[in-house]
Amino acid sequence: MTSRHSTSVGVRLNARKGITMSEVAVEQELWMRRFHPAANDSPRIVVLPHAGGSANFFVPLSRALSPRLDVQAVQYPGRQDRLAEKGIEDMAEFADRIFAAIRPQSDRPLALYGHSMGAVVAFEVAHRLEASGAAPLGVVVSGRRAPSSHRDEKRHVSDDEIVAELRALSGTQAGLLADEEFLRMILPAMRSDYRAVESYTCSPDAVLSCPVLALTGDADPRTTLDEVKAWAAHTTGPFELEVFSGGHFFITDHQSRIADLVADFVSRAAGAARSR
Repeated sequence: MTSRHSTSVGVRLNARKGITMSEVAVEQELWMRRFHPAANDSPRIVVLPHAGGSANFFVPLSRALSPRLDVQAVQYPGRQDRLAEKGIEDMAEFADRIFAAIRPQSDRPLALYGHSMGAVVAFEVAHRLEASGAAPLGVVVSGRRAPSSHRDEKRHVSDDEIVAELRALSGTQAGLLADEEFLRMILPAMRSDYRAVESYTCSPDAVLSCPVLALTGDADPRTTLDEVKAWAAHTTGPFELEVFSGGHFFITDHQSRIADLVADFVSRAAGAARSR
């Protein structure tokens, strides 16, 4: 792994070797949610939501993928049933904690899918899996430019700026953004998530060895097509790109098509892994 986190990742992971099985179970219960059943022999896919998002965002996709894939959605701290927990403001900590939660799940092959901020988290978790000798089948990234396509976006400081961003991305109902109680509930997690993703940097030569599938909306204000194509430079494995109509949350309008693409991508990756 060659990202800026490479030297410290090994130290943190080694420090976790002494954790007990009960502590591992607690981490899994904290972070992972399963909404629908899967076939006993189906591959697993861990899905990671956007900044401010919750595991429930992926309920429709989970339904569309069941029982072809065992979908486990990540629940970040600071929202829904983890509302009382402090949010995480560092991408390396996000990736370390999620890696610790999913690494023991070795009963079936595993892929990752992240949307927006979740794509960055998926990329970093995949690095940790590969470094541990448990390379994922593949990584699906959506609604996010490649890690090396850096922008200076450290601007989400005030509540008004965050709300304006939510309106611009059209991922939250307008009525909810006028509800002060709702805003008080979501803004702390939004702020910590933005700090994590906006402070993240990655070396241009940070690469995975597994396949990568990139999905993007043709009218996404947060990334350009060229920035999404740049994901190809971050894997030595196969790279695929699919463009959909829509903005940053294009996936909500194309659940069925995306489910088919993801299921096929993971199935092919699993077949290639078995043949090696």
